[in-house]
Amino acid sequence: MALLLALLTFLVVGIVVGIIWALAGGRDDRQDVVRRRMESVRKAESRSEVSLDLKLVRDELYSNVPVLHRILMSLPWSGWLQNYINQAGMKMKAGQFVLWTAVAGLGTYVLLSVIYINHALLCLFVGLLALAVPLAYVAFVRARRLAKFEEHFPEALDLIGRAVRAGHAFTTGLEMVSKESSEPVSGEFRATFEEQNFGLPLRDALLNMAERVPLIDVRFFVTALLVQKETGGNLAELLDELSRLIRERFRIYREVKVRTAQGRLTAAVLIALPFLMLIVMEFLNPDYIKPLWTDPIGPIMLAGAVGLQIIGSLVIWKIVQIKV
Repeated sequence: MALLLALLTFLVVGIVVGIIWALAGGRDDRQDVVRRRMESVRKAESRSEVSLDLKLVRDELYSNVPVLHRILMSLPWSGWLQNYINQAGMKMKAGQFVLWTAVAGLGTYVLLSVIYINHALLCLFVGLLALAVPLAYVAFVRARRLAKFEEHFPEALDLIGRAVRAGHAFTTGLEMVSKESSEPVSGEFRATFEEQNFGLPLRDALLNMAERVPLIDVRFFVTALLVQKETGGNLAELLDELSRLIRERFRIYREVKVRTAQGRLTAAVLIALPFLMLIVMEFLNPDYIKPLWTDPIGPIMLAGAVGLQIIGSLVIWKIVQIKV
């Protein structure tokens, strides 16, 4: 009965979230294009030494719900959160993300409160942990997207280099990459090409790209182009050398992954072992594992074990991650 009530509660919360999402998530693609372009202009103006008394560009819209938008505008981390979501390639506003985060924490807390009525602190602890699930998902999608961009970035540099050798302008090379490369490389170069085509100076368009794609390779690319623009030189040769440097770094990175494979496998086994043993014991000897669910101190011990497991996983992950 308690489990059925918990499922019904979770279903009601999900329906309410769906309604709020429908109200807050309405979007116009044409308005989004205009808003992104105006945001690029705003970033360029923020770098300029000339201060304007009249603010011509609106701040970015964090939510279609006016109240939530005003609240997020007053928070200093809203801009960082929106940029973080954009770097993941997700078409979601910061307000929608905050809504999903709140629902994940509140829904988990309500669900566990129905199942474990006498363990309010445990339910609160797990609900707080659930708040990090949406952010962890966005971080995972962002890391995967940036890794894919970094993998195909040298091919884009080679394409621009060939276009320059053929006598085309550098901006034509940007357009070729936006049309012939795969995502997410094509999307980022398309945004850069559209920004300079919209009237933004090429320097500001490249700096905006470095902000949208926080990779060291992109910073090298932008810095090299800006230096070449000021001092001159062979642009095609510069792009070829930068492409070779990135590929060499990838070769070293793959070698490091091979040498740390044993450590990463050990980490995966140590992380998965407690959960697998819990499942196996639940099937082989349910009476032996039953106190963890029925004894008053059992859920508290489980929460402590999960917390220690998370800490240990983060420490192992930090050890095996070697930056190249």
